[in-house]
Amino acid sequence: MIVDLSLRFIFGGLIVALFSFIADLLKPKTFSGLFGAAPSVALVTLALTAIKDGSGTVGLEARSMVLGAIALFTYSLANAALLSIRIHAWLAAGVLWLEWFAVAFGLWWLLLR
Repeated sequence: MIVDLSLRFIFGGLIVALFSFIADLLKPKTFSGLFGAAPSVALVTLALTAIKDGSGTVGLEARSMVLGAIALFTYSLANAALLSIRIHAWLAAGVLWLEWFAVAFGLWWLLLR
């Protein structure tokens, strides 16, 4: 477990640094956060899963990540809609966590169980 966490830390940091370097080359600079975090963490997770558990588990992990991204996208759209009608950000975000969970769980139940 400690070795696995250490590998995630080291390789995750290296890939985050690489993605951040690439993002610095892009315009506008707002892409830096997008490219600096999620893709690098996902790549490290999938690589370590492939080494430890094989390609079958990697496929399941990747499909789960896609479904989680879809749920996050619906959460973001709904949050933007609520904020546009002047609902407090904390209230919209809090209520929409239930929406995110419902979409994520519903997609899992329909497609992956």
